[in-house]
Amino acid sequence: MSDFVNEFWNWYVILIVLVSIIACGVFLWTQSISHPSGGQTTDTTGHVWDETLQEYNNPLPRWWMWLFYGTVVFSLVYVVLYPALGRFPGAFNWSTAGEHQKEVEKVDAQVKPLFDKYLKMDLKAVAADKEAMEMGGRLFQTYCVQCHGTTGQGIQDKGFPNLTDKDWQWGGEPAQVVETISNGRTGMMPPYGGNPDAVGGEAGAREVANYVRSLSGLSHNSELATKGKTRFDAVCFACHGQDGKGMQALGAPNLTDKVWLYGRTEDKIVEAITKGRSNQMPAWMEFLGEAKIHLLSAYVLNLSTGGEKK
Repeated sequence: MSDFVNEFWNWYVILIVLVSIIACGVFLWTQSISHPSGGQTTDTTGHVWDETLQEYNNPLPRWWMWLFYGTVVFSLVYVVLYPALGRFPGAFNWSTAGEHQKEVEKVDAQVKPLFDKYLKMDLKAVAADKEAMEMGGRLFQTYCVQCHGTTGQGIQDKGFPNLTDKDWQWGGEPAQVVETISNGRTGMMPPYGGNPDAVGGEAGAREVANYVRSLSGLSHNSELATKGKTRFDAVCFACHGQDGKGMQALGAPNLTDKVWLYGRTEDKIVEAITKGRSNQMPAWMEFLGEAKIHLLSAYVLNLSTGGEKK
């Protein structure tokens, strides 16, 4: 109830709740005094069906009436003790967020010694520990599978990297992996389609695409590739290097291997050059904390042959 845009809605909810409860109590009271004796009556409502079937005006049994009164009293006590009246938190100051936090703290207190044990260990030593990898695997299945898949092989041609191969866009040293998971990464290939002077429009982009395909041994048009090299050396080398092997510090991919995040067809490469690409690895430090990230980093290293450098 803390997201009301103004006080009107806060008081609106309070009035609706209180009026509803009080109205129920008043209605019960009016029904209770209809027949002070509480006994049965032979009065009818005047409704008759099938000539002799009459509707009698009999009161509810007293025990039933008192049950209804009990629900009204219970409701009044509830809205005093628990959050039910707008922003009022209730006498107990109870909230679902608070209950969740208590559960998290309880679990953290139980597992913290184990997490601290692995946090003190070298990342590669953690990657070699079977129990640690079981824990890291559960973390991976909870937080990472949406993009990287259950096996860590990513989603090909969609920009989600394969974590089981030997290719690292931002570096595969333990410290670099920890940095990637902790603070995230933002990769961006600028679009050149709107700047004909850069790569010569779509025709020039197709020449560059053929040159890029030649770098990794893919089939290509040699004539276009020769022209594309000139454009590559003038524009693309700043990030991908003169030899096309990329620059991990910038997250610029190696164009000479067989790894393609968005596809290796000529049309896909032309699309990347003309429209650009934007990709982001979210930062997990604030959500997971140092100890869990340490385990996750070790697990990711273990996915690629025991954490050897890629």
